[in-house]
Amino acid sequence: MSTVFTRIINGEIPCYRVAENYKFIAFLDINPLKEGHTLIVPKKEVDYFFDLDDETISEMTVFARRVAIAIREVIPCNRVGVVVLGLEVPHAHIHLIPMDSERDISFLNPRLKPTPERFREIAALIEGKVNLRD
Repeated sequence: MSTVFTRIINGEIPCYRVAENYKFIAFLDINPLKEGHTLIVPKKEVDYFFDLDDETISEMTVFARRVAIAIREVIPCNRVGVVVLGLEVPHAHIHLIPMDSERDISFLNPRLKPTPERFREIAALIEGKVNLRD
């Protein structure tokens, strides 16, 4: 059975997409810790991040960097934190979370509940800043 991320990639489930290329997709987390909390997901379904091959991990990191730069341009924050957990969905992925302190990226924090309009606004702002052509 396909993961929820594969279903998003295949267009079966909608998402707030911020970037995509032939190998990866980036979309807003629907249960964000902070506004702009984004997931980077390889289109190839692999359960565990460290089961990805070296080339995919390298390319995913470059893709994530470009998305993180865009997030930081539109979401006021000191940094964009990178978190790899891999337990909530059995499909390798990276969380990019705008942060001002380490407390901001604790998954024990309450989640935000943005409106669909706010999700669309944030996604459009980030998407408008992502540069995948370097």
